Amino acid sequence: MDMFSLFLISIPVGFIGSLTGLGGASILIPLMVFFGIPVKEAIASAMVSVVATSSGSASAYVRERLANVRIAMYLEMFTCVGAIIGATITTWIAPIYLYFFFAAFLMTSFLKPAGGRRREGRAGGPSKAERLSKWLQLEGSYFDEATMETVDYRADRPILGGAGMMVAGIAAGMLGIGAGAFKVTVQENVLKLPPKVASTTSNFIIGMTALAGASVYLFSGLMNITLMAPMAMGTTLGAVAGGRVLNRLTGTTLRVLFFAVVIALIVQMLHKGIASW
Repeated sequence: MDMFSLFLISIPVGFIGSLTGLGGASILIPLMVFFGIPVKEAIASAMVSVVATSSGSASAYVRERLANVRIAMYLEMFTCVGAIIGATITTWIAPIYLYFFFAAFLMTSFLKPAGGRRREGRAGGPSKAERLSKWLQLEGSYFDEATMETVDYRADRPILGGAGMMVAGIAAGMLGIGAGAFKVTVQENVLKLPPKVASTTSNFIIGMTALAGASVYLFSGLMNITLMAPMAMGTTLGAVAGGRVLNRLTGTTLRVLFFAVVIALIVQMLHKGIASW
């Protein structure tokens, strides 16, 4: 694959990655593997596109008050540590296992919510988790342009959410992705954040997570600068465009797009893994 073709492919990849919260690398890695690029090299190089996608869309999301910076900074403490651990594991293991790890991790996207949104004013007063969340000020609000109403929210169970995000960080570093699928799932199901806040905050978080993992790959010599440059530029352009239209889409539309992309990625990586067995 030449640099110009990779640049053109990276633009829609960045756009979709921005809308879904997956990050462009989750889509780019299967594509590069499909075109014959070694999986470890694809993983290491794609980390840069994760940073680019995050940078391109996060600014728009913060400006529109969709991404919650305070929640993101809290969760990044866990994801960055996990990313360094995960990237170190990838430099050690055989490449064939990465195909199956990639597909298995994406399957966590199909985890169902454990229940509805947190209800205020439960009998017995606020729990310890609620008090901690309030003390850390893990809360916010945003104006939803699709429904034309203001949505208030607060993060539930911050400790459990942090543990889940560390797992996401390990996967992100290990697989060279933003791990947006798992991060969105944790934020929606554990922290009980609205879908748009979960998606946009995930985009904010993945940049710092990827930077932590990329430092390991840089010193391992796996990064391919020829691949990194067009991917970074293309995904940034796509992410900026995605950041401008996300708030106009309904939560249902985002969920359908999210699951359609995830299913396609799972099929691709399983096929490659089985073919390489």
